[in-house]
Amino acid sequence: MLLLITPAALLMALFQVLPIAIGANASFRDWALNNPKKTWVGLSHYIDVITDPAFLQVVLPNTFLFMAVSVAGALAIGLCLALVLNRGFRGQKLVQTMLLLPLMVAPVIAAIMMRWMFNDQFGIVNVVLEAIGIEGQPWMAQRWSAFGVILLTDIWLWTPWFMLLLLAGLQSLPKEPFEAAAIDGTTSWRVFRYLTLPMLRPVIVVCVVIRSIDAFRTFDIVWTLTGGGPARSTELFSLYAYVHAFLNLDFGKGSAAAIVGAVIILVVGLLLYRLMDRVMKV
Repeated sequence: MLLLITPAALLMALFQVLPIAIGANASFRDWALNNPKKTWVGLSHYIDVITDPAFLQVVLPNTFLFMAVSVAGALAIGLCLALVLNRGFRGQKLVQTMLLLPLMVAPVIAAIMMRWMFNDQFGIVNVVLEAIGIEGQPWMAQRWSAFGVILLTDIWLWTPWFMLLLLAGLQSLPKEPFEAAAIDGTTSWRVFRYLTLPMLRPVIVVCVVIRSIDAFRTFDIVWTLTGGGPARSTELFSLYAYVHAFLNLDFGKGSAAAIVGAVIILVVGLLLYRLMDRVMKV
């Protein structure tokens, strides 16, 4: 048995455990890529990160806001679509296939597409608005409009993922409780509230926790759409660590930021799992 898992264990050790160990070691050293002294500085980088006003006032609020809105939006829309597809209708397979198309689009490609659509000079969104008499907006030049485009892109990409998993969960539920409710003449809302939602709780909790952890480390669509701008106003945690490590060439501080983020998302993931488990039981 041990021989069978040895290749996978070696790959994980070389490409996951070892880089994490190197990054953790770098976070305690003066490790600038243009002048790698590698002198021990202890917790200095960690103190710089957790006391940085940009990190506390912009990066963390943006990251948690993005995580909450994107996960909640994709979950709500995905659940609605799953409920519709679970009923069955003519052309269901075709509609389901079309709804799954965003899963086949790379996030960077989707971000480029959205950036062109919301371009303030010749984007299709402003063209449509001006055609109906509404003045076009500089979407990517303002903080909240740019943040909204980021959220829209992420929700569009991840809604099919929620829909697919929730639809699988709905189709695995036992039929007897729903048949009994139909015989009793229970309304659709009460069936959803007291039967569907409680029985679907384990799937929803797992989906939300996994997606929240993934949303916390989102990098590609934000970097492609705004690069954290305008003026760092849409910067998320992953961009913060990237900028310090690979643009400012401060590998020590970038590694410290990554470790801080890992600790934060570990704590948030555990708390979120317990919170979701309690909320879904109410």
